[in-house]
Amino acid sequence: MEHAGAEPYSDSAKPVWPSVAVPGQPNDEPAVPSQGEPTTVDPAPAPVSEGEQVLTELRKQIRRYVVLPSEEAFTAVTLWVAATHLQTAWQHAPRLAVVGPAKRCGKSRLLDVITESVHDPLITVNASAAAVFRSITDTPPTLLVDEADTLFGSVKVAEKNEEMRGLLNAGHQRNRPTLRVSGPNHEVAKFPTFAMAALAGIGDLPDTIMDRSIVIRMRRRRPGEQVEEFRTFRDTPALHALRDRLAAWLAPLHAEAMELTPAMPVQDRAADTWQPLVSVADLAGGRWPDLARTACRVMAKHEAEQDQDSSSLGIRLLADIRRAFATEGNPPALRTSRLLDILNQDDETPWPEHTANGLTPRGLQILLKEYGISSATRRFHGNAQAKGFTRQQFADSWARYCPEPTPEATTGA
Repeated sequence: MEHAGAEPYSDSAKPVWPSVAVPGQPNDEPAVPSQGEPTTVDPAPAPVSEGEQVLTELRKQIRRYVVLPSEEAFTAVTLWVAATHLQTAWQHAPRLAVVGPAKRCGKSRLLDVITESVHDPLITVNASAAAVFRSITDTPPTLLVDEADTLFGSVKVAEKNEEMRGLLNAGHQRNRPTLRVSGPNHEVAKFPTFAMAALAGIGDLPDTIMDRSIVIRMRRRRPGEQVEEFRTFRDTPALHALRDRLAAWLAPLHAEAMELTPAMPVQDRAADTWQPLVSVADLAGGRWPDLARTACRVMAKHEAEQDQDSSSLGIRLLADIRRAFATEGNPPALRTSRLLDILNQDDETPWPEHTANGLTPRGLQILLKEYGISSATRRFHGNAQAKGFTRQQFADSWARYCPEPTPEATTGA
C-alpha cells in the first residue's frame, strides 16, 4: 500500500546497496562491511630507513663470499665496516681481529670483501710502523693488515715488531700521538695514530691487541658449506656501490653520531670497543639496535671466557678454587688437603700436571701469594685443627679477577 505523496520505486530509482559476500556463494566483488559496521584498516608498515637497507644489503654481500662462525659475527663485521665511514666521530677506533687456527679458513677472503667497502682502505702485509703512522692523518684511513702472524707469530718476531704493536694499541683511542724526531733540525714532531684497523692472521694476536678488538674466529668450511668465488673485476662494483651508499648515509649524521651515548650491554674496554658499532646500529634503526647489542653481549662474553681459559695460572686457579668450594656446598672454610684433592682430580685443569705430584701445598701458596691469600690453621668439624682457607679470603679476588657472569636478563640494553 502506497503512502500518500510517495512516488513508487522505479527500476532506476531503487537504492543500490553495497554487495556483501555470502559464504559459500560466488561473488565477483570484494566483500565490504555492511552499513553501520566500523571499517578496520591495517596500519601501513613502518618505512625502512636507508641505513637499515644498506646495512642489510652489505650483510648479504658478505654472506655471499665467506662463512662466518655465527650470525652475530655477520652483524659485527657489517657494523664495523659501516663505522669506518664515521671514524672522526668516535672516541675509540675498534680493531677487527680476523683469526683462525690454520690456513684456508677464509681470513684473507673476508679481508678482500672488507677492503672494497670500508672508508679509504690502506692495505699492508709487512709495512714498517714508521710508514704506517706517517700514512695516518686527521682524517684517518682504514688500516688493513693481512698475514698479521708474520708480525706477531712468535716471541722473537713480535719483539722486532714491538713498535707496530705499540702503534696499534695507541691508535685505539683518540689523542694518543706518537713522537718522532724528524727534519734537518731534529725537531720533535707529533704523528697521529688514531685509525680503525682490521688484522687477519693465523693464531691469536698479542693480548693487548685482542683486548681492543672485535674478534672474528674463522673456521674452515664444512662439506656442503658453499660460497661464491670472489673476483675483483666482477664483484667490486657492487661493493663499491654499497661503500658509496654508506658514506652518503652517514656523512650528514656526523654531528649526531658524536653526541650519541648508546646504552651498552657490556662495560669497560669492551664497551669502548663496541660503542661505534652500536651507535651505527642506533642510527640505522629497525632491527639493527637489537642485533648489535645481541652480538656485543654474545661475542664479548665468548672472548672473556677465552681470555680466562688462556690467562695466567693465578686467575685460572682462583676460578677453579671457586668451583672447588661450590663442589663442597660452599662451606665457610675448606682444608688445604681437601682443596688440593679436588683440584688434582680434575683432568680438565692444569693442576694434575703442575708437578710430578700435581699441585702441592707449596705450589698453591706461591700462586696465591700475589693475591694476598695464604692458608692458616683453622678449626673444622669435630674441633679438629688443620691448614685451610676461608671463602671470605677469596671474595675480593674473585670479584676483581674472575667475576661471576651477569645474568642475561640484566645485561640487555
